[in-house]
Amino acid sequence: MLDRLKAWHPFQSPDTQRLAVLFAIVYFAQGMWGLPDQTITITFKDRGFEPGPVAAFFAFATVPWMIKPVYGLLSDFVPLFGRRRKSYLLLTSSTACVMGLLAGLSAEHTYWRLAILYAGMGLGLAFTDVLTDALMVENGKPRGLTGAFQAVQWAAITVAAILVGVLGGHLAEHRDLHAAFFIAAGFPLATLVMTVLFVRDPRVRVEGEAFRQTWAAIRAGLGERSVWLVAGFVFLFNFSPSFGPAFLYYQTDVLRFSQTFIGYLSSLYSAAAVVGAFIYAPLSRRMPLRRVINLAIGLSVAGTLAYLLYRGHWSAIAIEVIFGCAGMVTQLAFLDLAAKACPKGVEATFFALLMSVFNAGTQASRYVGAELYTHLGGHARGYHRLVLISAAATALVWLLVPFVRIERIETKARAAADPSAAKT
Repeated sequence: MLDRLKAWHPFQSPDTQRLAVLFAIVYFAQGMWGLPDQTITITFKDRGFEPGPVAAFFAFATVPWMIKPVYGLLSDFVPLFGRRRKSYLLLTSSTACVMGLLAGLSAEHTYWRLAILYAGMGLGLAFTDVLTDALMVENGKPRGLTGAFQAVQWAAITVAAILVGVLGGHLAEHRDLHAAFFIAAGFPLATLVMTVLFVRDPRVRVEGEAFRQTWAAIRAGLGERSVWLVAGFVFLFNFSPSFGPAFLYYQTDVLRFSQTFIGYLSSLYSAAAVVGAFIYAPLSRRMPLRRVINLAIGLSVAGTLAYLLYRGHWSAIAIEVIFGCAGMVTQLAFLDLAAKACPKGVEATFFALLMSVFNAGTQASRYVGAELYTHLGGHARGYHRLVLISAAATALVWLLVPFVRIERIETKARAAADPSAAKT
C-alpha cells in the first residue's frame, strides 16, 4: 500500500523536490499581494464608488500582468549580470517590496496614487512570476511534471489566500489600508531569500549566435498554430462575465454579510482550492489532458450555476467549499495546457504570453461582469441574471475543444522530453 502511494508521488528525485519547495515558497509570497484587495474594495464602496470604477481600478493595477511577454523577452534575450533568471528575480522582488512599503507609508490613499503604487507592486510580482514560471517550464517539461509543479505552485498561492481571507477580512472591517500594504510588502522579501538560496542559474554570455538562436525559436513559436489556438481557447474560457467586485456588493448589500465573514468565506474557498490542487497533481499524470479539460469545463458550469443558491450563511459556506475545489482543478487544467504548448528554448516568453492572455480574459470578465451587474438591476435581480449569463458563456467553450487538438499538443510535449531527464 505504501509503495502504491509513493508511486503516485510526482517528485521522486532530490532535484525535483528542491524545485517544488522553491516554487511553493515563491508562489506563497506572490499570493500575499492580494491582502489589500478586500480593504481597497470596501474603502472605495464607502466613498460612493459603483462596482464599475472599482473593477477599473483593479484592471489598471493588473496591467503589468498583461504585458508579461515583455519580461519574458527581456529575460530570454538580455541576461542581467550574466544570468537570465536569478539576477532579475533579485531585482523584481526588491521592487515589489519597495512599492508596497510606499503604499503603506502614504498619508492619503487617493484613487490614482493608490492605483499607481499598487500597479508598481504588481510590476515587480508579475516579473517575478514570469521568471518563476520559466524555471517551472524549463525543468518541468522534460520531466513531464508541468502539471505537478503547477499544482504545487497554486496550492501554495491558495494557502496564502486562506491567510489573505482571514486577515484581509479583519483589515477590511477596520478599513486599515496602511497595515494591509505593510504586511503585503514583507513577503517579496521571502522571494528574495529563496532566490539567493535555491535558484541555480548558470552564467551565460550574450553572443550573436545565441541571440540568433533565441530569435529563431521565437519566430518558429509564433508560427505554430497550436500556440494561437491555445491562446484563444484560454482567453474565451476566462472571458465569461464573472462576478468580480460586484459579488462583494451582493454579499454586503443583499445578504448583509460582515466583512469579517466575507473574509472567512474567502479562506474557506482557498482551503478547498488547496484540496483541488492536490487532486490535480496525480490526476495530471494519470488522465489524458483532453478528458481533464472537458471535465474542468463541466465542473465550472455546474459550479457557476450553484451560485444561484447562494442566499445565506450556510449555503455560502457549502458553495464556496465545493466551487473552490472544482475551480482549482479547472484552472490548473488550462495552465497545464498552456505550459505544454510552449516552444522549447523560449519558455519564459511564450508561457508569459499565454498567462497574459489568461489574465486579460480574467480582468475583462471581471469588468464586464461588474458593468452587467449594474445594468441588469443590481442587487438580487442583477446577480441572478449575471450567474446565468456566466454559466452559458462557459458552456459555449465546449464547442471549441475539438479545434484545439489537445491530444496533439500533449503528444508533442511528451515527444520533446529529454529521456535522461525524464528518468531522473
